[in-house]
Amino acid sequence: MFVLTILNFYGLYSNQFYFQKIDNYIFPLVSILQVTYLNALNEKIKHSQYADTSLRNLEYGVYALLLIHLFKGLETLYILLSFNDYDVTLLPDTFLPVGLLTLLLQGLLMMTTLIAFWYRKKEVGAFNFDQINENIDSWPS
Repeated sequence: MFVLTILNFYGLYSNQFYFQKIDNYIFPLVSILQVTYLNALNEKIKHSQYADTSLRNLEYGVYALLLIHLFKGLETLYILLSFNDYDVTLLPDTFLPVGLLTLLLQGLLMMTTLIAFWYRKKEVGAFNFDQINENIDSWPS
């Protein structure tokens, strides 16, 4: 995720980093949500806890993030497919290597996200809040 954050500021066509574009700061900001989700999931698994509403809300946010990752991946794929539209001398030498690396990392991030969803369901359990309420001992002994 760290490398993708850096590559988010990189322009494939120009071989330059763009720190003045506001759009480039969206991915680093929303990736905080994904890191928070993975950290919460790790804590739930480590301490054998049930799924709670805060984990559910984080996961719903990560569902939206998955759509953002899909959009960014398709955007990178579109840029890479435009390789034949331009003369090879106009594109920088780093166009294909950095573009393919970015596309690969975006695909890995999407797969990791889907695996985290599966792992949450397997290790922590489904979001069955009726069962959680039954396991709470409201009358301490």
